[in-house]
Amino acid sequence: MINRKKFIRLGSIGIGGILVNKSLASASIASTTDNVFKAEGIKFGVIADLHNDLMHDGLRRAKLFIEAMKNEKPDFIISLGDFCFPKAENKELMAVWDGFTGERHFVIGNHDTDGGFTKQQVTDFWNSPAPYYSFDKQGFHFVILDGNEKSRTKKIEGYPRSISQQQLEWLKKDIRNTKNRVIIFCHQGLDNDDGGLENGMAVRYLLEQMNIEAGFNKILLVLTGHHHLNYHNEINGIHYVQINSASYYWAGDTFESKAFDADFYKKHGILRRTLVYQDPIWATVSIDHKKNIHIQGSETDMAGIPLAQVGIDIYKDVYPISAKIDSRHLRYR
Repeated sequence: MINRKKFIRLGSIGIGGILVNKSLASASIASTTDNVFKAEGIKFGVIADLHNDLMHDGLRRAKLFIEAMKNEKPDFIISLGDFCFPKAENKELMAVWDGFTGERHFVIGNHDTDGGFTKQQVTDFWNSPAPYYSFDKQGFHFVILDGNEKSRTKKIEGYPRSISQQQLEWLKKDIRNTKNRVIIFCHQGLDNDDGGLENGMAVRYLLEQMNIEAGFNKILLVLTGHHHLNYHNEINGIHYVQINSASYYWAGDTFESKAFDADFYKKHGILRRTLVYQDPIWATVSIDHKKNIHIQGSETDMAGIPLAQVGIDIYKDVYPISAKIDSRHLRYR
């Protein structure tokens, strides 16, 4: 068994049923209201950017996450995107993921459709309702967004990373139709202009206007992946938390090749500009109805070569490069 540097410690648990119902709107799922919930709130497990089709040991990383979730029994688990391609070789990974018998949710990442796969193929392979949808659980309302839509107003280099007007209209209606506090999941950061949502500010403004309209902070938390970093921002009363990758940090062209442990990367067939985390990291999030958000993170070491010896500016992306997800106690209003 691989020893983790710091294993996740989890708190109270809760189990509930699936509460998603199909609506007339395309590519969306509207939710019913969960009228019976435990006063202590909800707990869920979250993992981001596994990149099973890149990582030589993605299956091992998924197994460790699922083993921990089986023991802790959260209300649901969720992947924040860049999980796997919808191809036959990944059926074994899906079998591991399905080993958690509670609710399982997915956010689509920009890499999940690499190779010409469609979003429909991805959601079908994952047995996910749609690219974006919502559901209720333990008195909270959860919204999964699709941040991989093309901008109609700007030419964006690289992958599409916008939320369309149609999805924004759906989001506005969906938030208005719930009386519960809202937690939002998206692959790309709404608060990170370095490869995050192109219209992230517009989405944040919509969320803030929904809070003003409701007369209280209805939207309390946004969880994202994509950036393979570890940070938290509070903007106008809404918490934005980045969940680090379960697998690696992409160092890019600025990473000097001499800093690599060449034998390690050659042995495992990993791209040379990738800083691999020795073991998977993930987080569990507990939210109660007394305005507490507890995030229990985890950390490991860099594989092959210590980060201090890499010879790269760890603040190259403003937020420091690390192989960890911080534990946090946040309060919502």
